This record gives sequence, C-alpha cells and structure tokens, in this order.
Amino acid sequence: MYAERTSRLAGAVVWTNTPEPSGVGRVLPDGCMDLLWHDGRLLVAGPDTRAHLTDGGGGPWSGIRFYPGTAPALLGVPAHELRDRRVELADLWPASEVRRLADRVNAAPDPASGLEDLALRRAAGAEPPDPLLRQVVTALDAGRPVAGTADELGLGARRLHRRSLAAFGYGPKTLARILRLRRALALAGNGVPFADTAARAGYADQAHLARDVRELAGLSLGELLARRG
Repeated sequence: MYAERTSRLAGAVVWTNTPEPSGVGRVLPDGCMDLLWHDGRLLVAGPDTRAHLTDGGGGPWSGIRFYPGTAPALLGVPAHELRDRRVELADLWPASEVRRLADRVNAAPDPASGLEDLALRRAAGAEPPDPLLRQVVTALDAGRPVAGTADELGLGARRLHRRSLAAFGYGPKTLARILRLRRALALAGNGVPFADTAARAGYADQAHLARDVRELAGLSLGELLARRG
C-alpha cells in the first residue's frame, strides 16, 4: 500500500510503501530523485529514464522525493552519475556518517519522518536551490519547446543541456518528454479521452501518445490506468 504527503521541505513529498507479497511494482519516471529507507538502510534512487521494476514483498519502504533538480545539491553528486540507478548512501557519503544517520532515522517515530528530518538538516546547511532550475521545470512542464526555454532564460542550448545533466540526470528534451508523460497520465486518469489527452498534453496525435507511453512506462496507457484503478 502506497501513501504520500507534502513534506516540510519545499517541493518535496514524503511517502511510504508496503509492496504486495507477490507481483512486480512499476515506478514511472518523474524527473525526481529520492532518498530511501528500507530494512534499516539508507539508499538513493537516481533519476529514471524508463520505468523501474521492483520485486514484490521484502517489507516496507519509506522515502522523500525531491523536487526535480534539487537533490544533487543536497547529495553532493551530479544527477547524471545516478541515472537509472539505486545505490547505497554509503557509496556517496562516508560510511561512518551514513551509519550515524541511519541510526538516527531508525530511532525516529517512523522512518519517513526520520528521512524528512535528515533532508531538512541537510538543506539547512546547503546553498538554496537555483531558481533557474525551477524555471526550466515550469517552462517544460507547460509544454514550452526546449529551444524557446533556453532563449527565454538567457541560456544557450549547450549550456542548458549541461546544467540539465547535472541537475536532472538527462538533457532537457528527455525531461520535457517525462513531464509530458506525467501530464498525460493525470489527464487520462481523470477520464479525459485518449485523443483529447494527446492533444492537451502536447503530443502530435494519439498514436504518438501511445508510442511514448509504451517506451517510457513499458505498458500501454490503458494497462497503466487499469493497474492504478
């Protein structure tokens, strides 16, 4: 069972999940990175370019999902180094520090609140998020073209690509594609017909929508909605 709430850390979401004992879970790309707790351990989920499949069972998970582009400054690692990966936090930070942090999270009333406190402390000692990155996300999520976004923000295409790799884990075109998928899922999940979903989300047509969903999610749009339902 999955549940989430808005975090006290701006733009972040705190979530918990207890997978079904059997079956495969499917985590869709969303432009975000997560700090995870599982079985007393701390891990990091990098930005996905395709659906990430998880095994059923194995006990509960907790996580804090950071707003796109904000996790690298907190973790001290460029996002592209973690693209499509799940790694132990001890692979990124000194093992002694991670053991201390894990003990603190494990001693919290619940792991999710422990992770949130960890992220808040980390954010308090880090530089504030670059507002330009949020502008990139906002523009692309609104369907603005990548070239137009680069021009509006006073960035060349190459500079935008470099900054996107470090912040999001992939270039702006991939980020735009992932954000478009999220818009389509939200529309279709609210009962908007697939043809109208395609037009409103920014696809050329319904066939384009179908291809993109299949490539990014590994299932058809209808199959995704049936699983969510």
